[in-house]
Amino acid sequence: MSAYPTVEGEVPFAAPNSGRPCSTWYKVVGDLDKSPNYPLIALHGGPGAGHEYLASLIDLVEQHNIPIVFYDQIGCGRSTHLRDKLGDATFWTFDLFIAELNNLVDHLQLRSKGFCVLGQSWGGMLAGMYAARRPEGLKKLVIAGSPASFPLFVEGGKQQRASLPADIQKVLEEGDRTGNFETPEYKRASTSFYKKHVCRVDPLPEPVQQAFANLKDDSTAYNTMQGPSEIVVTGSLKDWDGSEQAKNINVNTLLLNGRYDEVSELCVEPWFRSIPRIKWVVFENSSHMAHWEERERYMQLVGRFLTSY
Repeated sequence: MSAYPTVEGEVPFAAPNSGRPCSTWYKVVGDLDKSPNYPLIALHGGPGAGHEYLASLIDLVEQHNIPIVFYDQIGCGRSTHLRDKLGDATFWTFDLFIAELNNLVDHLQLRSKGFCVLGQSWGGMLAGMYAARRPEGLKKLVIAGSPASFPLFVEGGKQQRASLPADIQKVLEEGDRTGNFETPEYKRASTSFYKKHVCRVDPLPEPVQQAFANLKDDSTAYNTMQGPSEIVVTGSLKDWDGSEQAKNINVNTLLLNGRYDEVSELCVEPWFRSIPRIKWVVFENSSHMAHWEERERYMQLVGRFLTSY
């Protein structure tokens, strides 16, 4: 149990074209009013992975007195689920998730105090596009393990797959050919990729396991926007490139990824090229989840960045 004040709540969210009342579940760890530092809003990946796997960020509260706002994005976790929107690319958009984030910021009255945003994986794509709109109150941005270009993400993934053992490559290619990603062989082959390029901590931390459980429970947003897996990209994001919009980001930005990250340097580099005020750090002993794989260094680096003015 955290020694810091923790508040949970739900905020009504008028999701455009949802056809029903929606709400966003959130949790604040730390004191929004008494801390001298800007609060940090954590944007989880997926889409649909839920907030739990970012739990290690609580170190930032304990070590740097940075209050953190966790929340489950619409479509997953304890927020409203919309399973009937499967395949509806006009519903699952950046605009939807940005509207939800703005709604939460306003509910927590963070505009006047100021706030920072950290996005991991899909959450970093969302954070980048949010920051590109220059929202009132945003002070700093952290983009962690997030592609700036999905075509480059796919290209980097092909290069990583080519380094896997030949028998695993063969199984993955057979899944691509048939579209059958549910065979025991394909799942085993995918696990080999995940252990190398998604999270190298063995066994997987329980909060990371929960992210996979969330996606299994409701993969509506993930299947619509990403596709059937991290390896096979068929969703509405497949042609997305945010590097041009990223030129509009006007806050100091910290860019992070792991040396073995499924989000390879190939697709991270356009962030670095486009964002005017940015520092890029690669974690040499991490894949996609440096906040677990190199936890101590990660928190030192992020904490120092967020508390330096």
